[in-house]
Amino acid sequence: MPKNLVIVESPAKAKTIEKFLGKDFKVLSSYGHIRDLKKKEFSIDVEKNFEPDYEIPEDKKALVKTLKAEAKDADTVWLASDEDREGEAIAWHLYEVLKLEPEHTKRIVFHEITKTAILKAIEQPRNIDINLVNAQQARRILDRIVGFELSPVLWKKVKPALSAGRVQSVAVRLIVEREREIHAFQSEASYKVTAVFLVPDTDGKLVEMKAELAHRLKTKAEAQKLLESCQSAIFTIEDITTRPVKKSPAAPFTTSTLQQEAARKLGFTVAQTMMVAQRLYESGRITYMRTDSVNLSELAINGSKEAIANMMGDKYVHPRHFSTKTKGAQEAHEAIRPTYMENAQIEGSAQEKKLYDLIWKRTIASQMADAELEKTTATISISNTSEAFSATGEVVKFDGFLRVYRESYDDDVEQEDETHLLPPLKKGQKLEYQNITATERFTQHPPRYTEASLVRKLEELGIGRPSTYAPTISTVQQREYVEKGDKTGEERSYNVITLKKDKITDATRTEITGAEKAKLLPTDTGTVVTDFLTQYFPSIMDYNFTASVEKQFDEIAEGDTKWTTIMKTFYKTFHPSVESTLAAKNAHKTGERILGDDPVSGKPVSVKIGRFGPVVQIGSAEDEEKPRFSPLKKGQSIETITLEEAMELFKLPRTLGEHEGKTVTVNAGRFGPYIYYSGTYTSLPKGVDPMEIELEEALELIKEKAEAEAKKHLKKFDEEPELEIMNGRYGPYIAYKGSNYKIPKDIVPEDLNLDACMEIIKLQSEKAASASAKPKRGKYTKKKA
Repeated sequence: MPKNLVIVESPAKAKTIEKFLGKDFKVLSSYGHIRDLKKKEFSIDVEKNFEPDYEIPEDKKALVKTLKAEAKDADTVWLASDEDREGEAIAWHLYEVLKLEPEHTKRIVFHEITKTAILKAIEQPRNIDINLVNAQQARRILDRIVGFELSPVLWKKVKPALSAGRVQSVAVRLIVEREREIHAFQSEASYKVTAVFLVPDTDGKLVEMKAELAHRLKTKAEAQKLLESCQSAIFTIEDITTRPVKKSPAAPFTTSTLQQEAARKLGFTVAQTMMVAQRLYESGRITYMRTDSVNLSELAINGSKEAIANMMGDKYVHPRHFSTKTKGAQEAHEAIRPTYMENAQIEGSAQEKKLYDLIWKRTIASQMADAELEKTTATISISNTSEAFSATGEVVKFDGFLRVYRESYDDDVEQEDETHLLPPLKKGQKLEYQNITATERFTQHPPRYTEASLVRKLEELGIGRPSTYAPTISTVQQREYVEKGDKTGEERSYNVITLKKDKITDATRTEITGAEKAKLLPTDTGTVVTDFLTQYFPSIMDYNFTASVEKQFDEIAEGDTKWTTIMKTFYKTFHPSVESTLAAKNAHKTGERILGDDPVSGKPVSVKIGRFGPVVQIGSAEDEEKPRFSPLKKGQSIETITLEEAMELFKLPRTLGEHEGKTVTVNAGRFGPYIYYSGTYTSLPKGVDPMEIELEEALELIKEKAEAEAKKHLKKFDEEPELEIMNGRYGPYIAYKGSNYKIPKDIVPEDLNLDACMEIIKLQSEKAASASAKPKRGKYTKKKA
């Protein structure tokens, strides 16, 4: 029987660690947290110093039983979960739930899963760091308070089934504000002037050399005037400057920079990057992947030095130490790097190989020599004007780290490759132009966020920590506050004035502008929720508040602040604002916007968030006649829709035709578009446009609904009309007088007669009555959601 039990949080990690330890060690996984706050209850006793009420979820009870038995038989239990706050909390919950004894329990940490690191950790065990545990508990409890208390406010004031979160709501605010910046943006035109000169190369052959006017011209008249001057001008090389340029490599990866580069270079989502990185870490390929440190250990620096010298030679070696400049960063971990620098490649899935290759190259490059370049700039004067053209060339003298790795930029930042030589030039040399072109260009609106650029912004503001970026971005999309989508762009005309062979031509061309791919776009619901929370809970939505909370968590982790003190201070102001907002009476529905009056009826036309999403409404609830509703089309927004566009949506009901002597129509209601036929209503599936659906498709949907209804009703009894055997999403059941009774699995529903049904009802009613008579036990909690 093994004397030592090692508990980690994932089976993949357990499998890797087991290879490094002898027969005296048994390694098991806790599969993450074995205990958490109750899912459907507040689970925090505010009156008792914010005491949390934890439970073991149903799906973890068998695992806990196994771990208890194994721990009882072992001489020593080693808690080996990750070395961050979440990992420390997992270790603490294991210690508490398994009722471990301090003299037989050891906590070990490591940031890479290698034999050396594991054996070193076993030689240097420590106690559970209760400060780290408290920092995790503080985050969990604060987020539970915000979520559980704000969500009912949103249900009442905006729409049912919404939820709020401390970090997620702020992330949505960033996206909403960026969208508003874009809508408010006024594009300004200017003229970019470029010239192509013909210059003799080293062998006397004429080659093209491109040059550009140093600044943009504001108007067409200025551009026209310059080109007219150029018709009779003499172009002379006034000055040539050559200067050396050095480029240094980027620091090794942190969680944030890895997510950004994997998005740009590999097209990975943030969640995908973390999932693949987790697999690489657990299989011992890379160091811990949740870190905001750019430090490398001496072991890694020496390993890189050796690998670079062996592969490329000593002149490429330049060891460096990096320091982190990010707001609120922790320096406890290393940067993300390969565990063995000599391994340039690994075995694994295609995604694992790609991400590992990226990490290896970035780490190696960080320890390589600067790239040495030579930049030449030629200034070309125009004889009859003070303006001048500039031609630039850049040549790599020594590639250094560029041999391995070039850092990418966001796709919305133009990066021009200037790595080219200029032809041989000398001061005073006269040049002949081939053509000179003035092209109308427009200022661009701020770019919408990608997942990668949103991570960078959150990190800049100090919002969240490495472990929170991926779940935050996934959550706001799952809640349908934000969607990832493309913008098709619009056609735009622009002016081009060209001077060629002493003739000036003026042309108008068209281009597609504003096209964007895989950007984060706010939904109407996300926008309305953001406005509501910003108005009534400004502190929760304040970027500085969210960042300062992170600092307070850091202080708890350092042991400088009590977590309960922070909770009390926060709750003292937060809870009263929740109660006052719930009690406030609003004249209009949150997010409602009045567009004008219906030209036909004269009733007010408004847009708002309805129960099933954004809708246009004609009339009001106070009218004798019921209001009319129409859902917004895809691409329409309650922020920008006009009265004319809204009225177009009311070209319903549409008559599609007749079927078996009865009319089939399509209409829109407050719960969405539907087909009406023979007294029955059939909802249109998401994505089906009520203005485009034809009779055949409508009849197919009616048929599908009828078939689904028939499958639901299995059996009726004439002698007891209130009883019916139905088929539901969880299986067959008996419906009787407004209550449902489950049919046991071993009984065929169609075989049941009335007496058998009544017997099942009787047995289940008695069982329910008996259960409700038993006294309930459990901790008092402040409130239930």
